[in-house]
This record gives sequence, structure tokens and C-alpha cells, in this order.
Amino acid sequence: MGTEITRDRIRESLGSVAYSRFLLYIMGPYKSFNLAYVLSEEERADIEVEELPGPIRRLFKRRDDIDEAQALLRRVQGSLRADPGVNAFLAVDVGIDVDDVDAATQSIEYARQSNVTAFVLPYLGHNFGVGEEAGSVLEALSETHGDRMLFLHEADVTSAMLRAANERWDLRIESYGTEAELLDRLRLFVADVMNRELHGDLDPLHES
Repeated sequence: MGTEITRDRIRESLGSVAYSRFLLYIMGPYKSFNLAYVLSEEERADIEVEELPGPIRRLFKRRDDIDEAQALLRRVQGSLRADPGVNAFLAVDVGIDVDDVDAATQSIEYARQSNVTAFVLPYLGHNFGVGEEAGSVLEALSETHGDRMLFLHEADVTSAMLRAANERWDLRIESYGTEAELLDRLRLFVADVMNRELHGDLDPLHES
């Protein structure tokens, strides 16, 4: 790997917070799913969108209005950087070009260097690429970092990836109904990992 990804490099890319040495890598979709991905304009024209239930109607959002998934990740990141003050980050924050290090390898290295890795899967997230990257992370790190990983999926999400992860790897998988519940579960998991590091149940990560 030509570009080395270290804890110092990640921290230098981020702002200062109360617990700057505690890295929390947040994985998740950057785009909301909408039916423009799978239906043609002609097919969509035959559907009476306004007559559909609200959650289904949201699938027909315009292509220029599909960034709610990334907005969710950014809100979660900001909330956790404020309380409890951990160094939460997204892959794009570190600023390494995918031409230098491919996305899957970046995700593996970010997770390897992080105290906690959280996979956040909202119901309307466009999760196709995320599933592949998450699988790569789990394949590489589940044995050494499994206690530091948490899957959080919105209650309506049913995913073959989640079922496979649950069967293949001994991982903590939880659901959430609201953004507040998502944040509560993340804060509890972060506090648990912090305590385990403090009391020796988990080895502190090297500061390299």
C-alpha cells in the first residue's frame, strides 16, 4: 500500500475534541436509495406516487435530492464529537484518494486503526457498495477487532448482508427506530469500549 494509513494521519485530518485519541470510524451509505436507480422514467410515470404510503413514496425522490443518508451520518458524527467527545469520522474526512488506496482497503485500514467501527444502515440508504466494503472489513478484522465493531440498522432494514454477518461472525447487531435511539446505542457502545480499554479487558491501540 503506497499511502500509509495510521492513527496519527487520521487524527491530523480531523478537528480537536475532548477524546481526540479515541477514533470512531462511521461506515454507511452516502446516498439515499430511490427508484430512479432501478426504474426507467417510463416505468415511474405509470405509478401514482401520491397514492402510495409515505415510506414508499420517499423512494421516488428526485436524483438531486438523495443525500439524506450522508446528512444522517454527518449529524451522527457531529453529535458524537460533541457528546461524549470522541473523534468520530467518515472515510472522506481523511482525504486519501481512491486512486492511491482503493475504497475497500481504506475502510479496512480505518477500522484497524479505530477504537470503534460503527456500521450504520438506514432504511432508505443506498447500501450496495457499503455491503461490499463492510464484508471486506469483517473478513479482515473480525477476529482481532470484533469487540470493537457494532452494526446498527434501522428497524425496517432486512438485509442478506446482516443475516450473513450474524451467521458468519460473532458480531453485535442492533436495530434503532429513531435517530435519537441510534445515538443512544452508539454512545453506550463507545462507553463500553472505553471502560474495557481502561480496565484492561481490551488492549489499548498503538499510537502509531
